[in-house]
Amino acid sequence: MTRDDTNEESIFELSVEENKELTQKQKQILEAAINIFAEKGYAASSTSEIAKQAGVAEGTIFRHYKTKKDLLISIVSPIMSRLVAPFVINDFKKVLHTDYETVEELLRAILFNRKAFAEKNLPIIKIMLQEIPFHPELKEQFMKHVASKVYTRLEDIVTHFQSQGQIIDMPASSIIRLIASSMISYLVTRFIIMPEADWDDEAEIERTIQYVMGGIGK
Repeated sequence: MTRDDTNEESIFELSVEENKELTQKQKQILEAAINIFAEKGYAASSTSEIAKQAGVAEGTIFRHYKTKKDLLISIVSPIMSRLVAPFVINDFKKVLHTDYETVEELLRAILFNRKAFAEKNLPIIKIMLQEIPFHPELKEQFMKHVASKVYTRLEDIVTHFQSQGQIIDMPASSIIRLIASSMISYLVTRFIIMPEADWDDEAEIERTIQYVMGGIGK
């Protein structure tokens, strides 16, 4: 199995390019905020820390963003709608629109693809994982621009493999939830909970696949 070793730019690099109207100080603020929100979480971060890392006065932040919440939204919301959605979906299409003979081959391709994506975009992913559950406006953005578009294709894939007798007869929504929860558990543990552990990623990916197949395979 080959890994997804694309040389595509990260989400933050693309966001800077897309926002050419931003001043250099604004770019410094956004980059510092992304780093600190990812490291400490929104609630434990302060605008003074962000200002210090950005190399600007704290008042400069409030000239551009009224509150810390505005700063968070200004990072995640436009990135979600204009960059994360197409970046995730276009990259994911290489997997979701390839024909695989078995469910195991599909799951393996998805896990390697998402692992490569997580490695390249970890700070933004950490912010979204940490903050989406606590900010309804961010959750709405995610559901609208990402989840709904990926779900339809996954539903078609599940139905296809069910028709071939490779997946048990269960609602597609339940199958997708079981697959997603196992994969997200591996990725969150790998990159957020225990990033310093001595990981054998190929072995862990195979174990995750076998665990999923034990529940949904025939």
